Amino acid sequence: MTRKLSLSTAALLTASPILWAGNAVVGRLVRAAVPPMTLNLLRWTIALLILLPLGRAAFVKGSGVLANWRRYALLGLLGVGLYNSLQYLALQTSTPINVTLVASGMPVWMMLVGHLFFGVPIRRRQVTGAVLSIAGVLVVLCRGDWQQLAALRLVVGDLYMILATIAWSFYSWLLLQQKDVPALRADWAAFLTAQVGYGVLWSAALAGAEWGTVGVHIAWSWPVVAALTYVAIGPAILAMRCWGAGVMRAGPNIGAFFINLTPLFTALLSSAFLGEPPHLYHALAFLLIVGGIAWSSRAG
Repeated sequence: MTRKLSLSTAALLTASPILWAGNAVVGRLVRAAVPPMTLNLLRWTIALLILLPLGRAAFVKGSGVLANWRRYALLGLLGVGLYNSLQYLALQTSTPINVTLVASGMPVWMMLVGHLFFGVPIRRRQVTGAVLSIAGVLVVLCRGDWQQLAALRLVVGDLYMILATIAWSFYSWLLLQQKDVPALRADWAAFLTAQVGYGVLWSAALAGAEWGTVGVHIAWSWPVVAALTYVAIGPAILAMRCWGAGVMRAGPNIGAFFINLTPLFTALLSSAFLGEPPHLYHALAFLLIVGGIAWSSRAG
């Protein structure tokens, strides 16, 4: 499931973490103005409206969008509904740096999901790398204080992000399942439109639950409008396009390595816009995670 990594594929897989780093920072900035589930619904509704004229092929008879509705509904749930909603929910109580560092454990979950549910073998070197990566995630969870880990003092936002990474791992492996009409698979806009269309329905259900339990008040302002525009175009459409193309070329395991670049970009953006400079334990966690994945990637 791993393939040769070309320069163009590396560029595609690098673009996504840059955009996702901005998504984490923006999500933190507007957390008091827009509730998390509502933010996710607004984001993907705007993205869908932009995609509709580009992805017209998804609505052509014989496109397979309705015939394979279970597949696209599942992709929409995992990649649009759950992952992004859980991330915005995590940002209510955790910082962008912590959220993206916890997400850097993605290669571990990608490896486990691939082996347990898709029959991809695990090599010994990958296990060693996974141990280092897990150690890096634990450093983030305990804030560099191992006594906190012993006392099970975890921030709720970090746990939400772990659930999000598991959802994204399933989403990435499912992208490789060849159950699509070839014409739709070849048209990136139509393929993404099919996923986002179902994903908006899931997002609406989650937002409805939010409205019914806590109530919703959006503090509209031009910065909020600008934030919604950014998260709908950059981290949604462009990042999903780049990630999908990169995973198709290199496979989920190699793609997961590039997700580890997200904390680096997030730390730079957080320092610039949020006044949340990284701490020493962030650097240690990042080195452990990247070192683990660099070691395990040699297995392929």
